[in-house]
Amino acid sequence: MSTPPRRRQRPDLSTLSEDEREHFAEQLRERVYVTFAALAVILTLLTHAHGLGAGAAAASLTITAVGTVAAAWLAEFIAHLAAHGGFPDRAKVRAMTATSRGALLTIVVPLLALAAAGRGWWEVTAALRVGVGALILSLVLIAWLGIRRTKLPWLARILALGLLAVLAVGVVALKLLAHA
Repeated sequence: MSTPPRRRQRPDLSTLSEDEREHFAEQLRERVYVTFAALAVILTLLTHAHGLGAGAAAASLTITAVGTVAAAWLAEFIAHLAAHGGFPDRAKVRAMTATSRGALLTIVVPLLALAAAGRGWWEVTAALRVGVGALILSLVLIAWLGIRRTKLPWLARILALGLLAVLAVGVVALKLLAHA
């Protein structure tokens, strides 16, 4: 009789090295950037969805996400040059690239929804709405990942999540204003 697989334990923040903490923070930060950029694009596409094809919507979303990731990678590269006075070593470049590539995971569900629309399974507007829902859920998950390891009491964590939700709605509103 085999034993069930053990669930991987999340290490306490106090057991992580400073580099591991920074890497975790970078991963969350880049996913937030890409998620907000993708959300802005999808919401803008929704306002101009008449006659929009799934392929064009997917292309806009992909170009925006890849451009955001490339800009974040370049910003990290420039920041490293400025802070350390030289180029990052191979390990740092690999870590930067892996973090950036991982941020692109936030657009998988919206792209799958658009692929379904491209196959005629539903309308492009429905796919875009699914994408909005997936990205909002992604932001909630990212916020939770950022808060779960804190030593804040549960009530403070819930209040922090609420505050982050209000701020996220504000960011989305600003982005919509900019694209209206």
